[in-house]
Amino acid sequence: MSMVATPAHLLRSATALGNEEVMRIRNDFPILNRSVNGHPLIYLDSGATSQNPLSVLEAEQEFYEQRNSAVHRGAHYLAVEATEAFEDARETVAAFIGADQDELVWTSNATEGLNLISYSFLNASLPGAPAESARFALAAGDEIVVTEMEHHANLIPWQQLAERTGATLKFIPVDDAGALDLDAAARLIGGRTRVLAFTHASNVLGSINPVSALVSLARAAGALVVLDACQSAPHLALDVKDLDVDFAVFSGHKMLGPTGIGGLYGRSELLNAMPPFLTGGSMITTVTMERAAFLPSPQRFEAGTQKISQAVALAAAANYLSETGLSRIHAWESELGRRLVEGLEAIPGVRVLGPAAGRERIGLAAFDVAGVHAHDVGQFLDSRGIAVRVGHHCAQPLHRRLGLTASTRASTYLYNTTDDVDAFLDAVAGVRGYFQA
Repeated sequence: MSMVATPAHLLRSATALGNEEVMRIRNDFPILNRSVNGHPLIYLDSGATSQNPLSVLEAEQEFYEQRNSAVHRGAHYLAVEATEAFEDARETVAAFIGADQDELVWTSNATEGLNLISYSFLNASLPGAPAESARFALAAGDEIVVTEMEHHANLIPWQQLAERTGATLKFIPVDDAGALDLDAAARLIGGRTRVLAFTHASNVLGSINPVSALVSLARAAGALVVLDACQSAPHLALDVKDLDVDFAVFSGHKMLGPTGIGGLYGRSELLNAMPPFLTGGSMITTVTMERAAFLPSPQRFEAGTQKISQAVALAAAANYLSETGLSRIHAWESELGRRLVEGLEAIPGVRVLGPAAGRERIGLAAFDVAGVHAHDVGQFLDSRGIAVRVGHHCAQPLHRRLGLTASTRASTYLYNTTDDVDAFLDAVAGVRGYFQA
């Protein structure tokens, strides 16, 4: 039973979704039928966690009802079926991002994927590391470059790696509007740069970064490129090979999948040269009392019992997105994002973060309301059944650069309508009056 979807990057239809089709899509998401505080739920927090269609819920349930068993271990019938479902899921999700099957490592989330890379590089930097991993070793004089807009998950692991190896961590600054300073990037990325790590789409600004330009700078410097695709894999037709990155990470729970599952893409020749991050069962070829030899990737990075049902459900999510069409989803979300920004910019006392209306962005907008704390804004919206995210969105340095401690963020997905956005804007327009700000 093949689960392999048509790769999303091959689905190029430019026709956006529309309200009528979105209303049919909403029928696939049971949670959207509920009420919150006496109002129909308007869910605008998909940038944090998306909702699950029935096909995803049913895929995980069906696995437990029919095939629940450990993978890559047993020879009995259920174990064989479970292993086939597990590896079929890997093939589906790898195709979804334009990767080969052996280039996708299952992780718990993108954060684990980024830690896997950084800890592997740390292990390569230690005395006695395998000779083939020398290309990943860092020491004093080496440099790691990130951006000022990174999620903490793509910042702290590199801080820790720099601290433990003696390497220097540098960052590409953003301007007052939150855009990357590419002139500064060209000055920062040079002969000492070993790693360039950056987000594809900002979880605060909604901006889509110029991957090609940044990769070109890294290639000229001989640096490895790590892409945080958490906010792009759910919304854009992603092809990691076309983007020419060395590594990419994403989380299942942001792309209609369950929690507890994510992916790390890495070029096969790199993954097979990297020392493992976690060790134990299922990732070895031979073990003696003195030493062990490790399997090739991806198994060398998947010690212990794996996220089997979650992987199967994530494959169902990838299929759902592919069948709907990532290009169509992105076109619709771009329209919703434009409507969000134009509406917010028209409300007195509201400051929108990121690109102005008319500039490219994903369907996400973070904003500040003068005189009202973001948490109060969120509670006011929640009283009307509108779910948004409040806080620093795990991006404190970016908020600090923009002169804020917190913001309110509305993020859309394929199941949101223009009515959702309009109801949200109507509510935001009443915030300052309610709080007498």
